[in-house]
Amino acid sequence: MKLKHNKKRNTAFLYEALVKEITKAVMDKDVEKKNLLVSMVKEHFAPGTTLRKELDLVKTLCETKHVDIYTAERLVAESKKQYDTLDQEQIFEEQSQVINKVNKAAGKHAFNNFVPNYKYLATISQLFGGGTTVKQRVLLERALIGAMVSKPGGSNKAKEMPHVDKLVFKTIIESFNKKYNNELLTEQKELLNKYIVSFGENVVEFRVYMNEEIGRLKEEVSTLHENKMFGENVDLKEKLSEVKETLNRFQTKRIDPAMIEKVMQIQKLIKECSD
Repeated sequence: MKLKHNKKRNTAFLYEALVKEITKAVMDKDVEKKNLLVSMVKEHFAPGTTLRKELDLVKTLCETKHVDIYTAERLVAESKKQYDTLDQEQIFEEQSQVINKVNKAAGKHAFNNFVPNYKYLATISQLFGGGTTVKQRVLLERALIGAMVSKPGGSNKAKEMPHVDKLVFKTIIESFNKKYNNELLTEQKELLNKYIVSFGENVVEFRVYMNEEIGRLKEEVSTLHENKMFGENVDLKEKLSEVKETLNRFQTKRIDPAMIEKVMQIQKLIKECSD
């Protein structure tokens, strides 16, 4: 069932979009932008604020999994009851302030960030808010309860690539920085930034980018392999051949954090050899 939904008026989406922009600002070492965005979160989503109260209700439903149907129904009913006590005009006003500040600090593209479980967040927002018919509310509630009682191990064909959450992303960065003295190349930053926003509607776009980058790296490897400067350095040529084989395999493999880190290592190796 598809209903019109304004994601900018979805408090949970606004919060997650802000977190994404903060992560990108950290990666870009844009301290001023990072501090500005963090101050927004502290101001508008601090404990006790109206938006934080709404966010907590949404998180309660989002994070509840594998419960029995009675528990799920009670949680939805109680959460809806608590939501109805919130000042709707205040929610709208605070959302407007956040939207305006994000537009100025990060630009409208910030609202194009992929947010995990966005459809789930939209379902909850539509269930909490007004403007839906009785039938629509019943169907939304059924979909939400169904997700809360679903058992682990079910198929999820839509998940083409594993989502990289903040912890995994941080682990990749820390691991790579430890190996390469905290310096990321321009192409490495581009790869990481594209990867962190490469889910949902951006999956195909990222795969295109990865194929192009792998193709570029293969050409660089071939050029280095034929470079007379390396003369009869058999060990280096064997290493370059292995790298090319690895890149060939990557074009048919599923993209995951391990592949991203390996491609970054190859980017670093090629840059060092070229220099």
